[in-house]
Amino acid sequence: MLRRLLLLAAVALPGHAIAQSYPSKPVNLIVGTPPAGAVDAYARTIGEHMARTLGQQVVIDNKPGANGNISADYAVRAAPDGYTVWVGTQSMTEINPSVFAKLHWSMKDFVPVIKGVEAPLVLVAHAGTGANTLAGLAAWLKANPDKASYASFSPGTPSHFLGHQLGERLGISLTHVPFKGSAPQVQSLVGGHVWFGFSQFQTTLSHIQAGRLVAIATTGAKRWRQLPEVPTFAELGYPELSATIWFGLFARAGTVPEVLAKLADAATKAHADPAVVKRLEGLGFDVPATVEPRFSAEIRAGAERWTKQVKATGFKATD
Repeated sequence: MLRRLLLLAAVALPGHAIAQSYPSKPVNLIVGTPPAGAVDAYARTIGEHMARTLGQQVVIDNKPGANGNISADYAVRAAPDGYTVWVGTQSMTEINPSVFAKLHWSMKDFVPVIKGVEAPLVLVAHAGTGANTLAGLAAWLKANPDKASYASFSPGTPSHFLGHQLGERLGISLTHVPFKGSAPQVQSLVGGHVWFGFSQFQTTLSHIQAGRLVAIATTGAKRWRQLPEVPTFAELGYPELSATIWFGLFARAGTVPEVLAKLADAATKAHADPAVVKRLEGLGFDVPATVEPRFSAEIRAGAERWTKQVKATGFKATD
């Protein structure tokens, strides 16, 4: 019996020692979008607070491309030691597995830590269309078929599939113009290179307020607090265009439970801090701070919904 107890203690000791010293170096938040976008803003806000709790620097490492798969690949190759944390999003976790045929990672490689923020999307049009309602935008598109293109912030995201669904509902053939992130998408919309699209509040609100873009409708269950005069798609009779996007934190599967607990504690405290919540809400987010096991259940439900939409469009990503 004594020999068995000593053996068990020897096996447990490395994990215990790791947990005791964690964190002894900077923690990296891996962001799969370019700087200045909505995901980046979230990560920097949360990382700043987490650094104070952990007593170590939290470094934001942007690795954009392939709708977040490059960042996921990088995170999967890292050791499960709590020093590499993936900033996953709704489209990366719920949609990518059904649109990319050859992923080098799966959700089994990650442990959900916290669903940090959530927000609807907003359908915006360039002010040059003269449209301020969905009916007005539809009329403009029918009168200008050569300009019937919509911008998404990445292929295989809700902004892509919602645009496809909108075209079907309006009976208008729309051309999809994808971008690599919300920041370049909005730059193109403001510049009039593409005339409308589903975008994130965090990158469009200032342009809406300045009159450069016009908010047509939002995809939430209720009107968004920052644009109370703008109707939801459900109000307009298009409930199937209701959707939200979210961002959250994920650790590598196999991370020592004690380390995972410290990481989760720092993340939870960050999302509960009134100053952080105020800042994130000011950026256009709700802060649900959903943790396990509900977080995993919501990911599974979302994946079921978007898998059906992916099949309906026939979309397949190539990289």
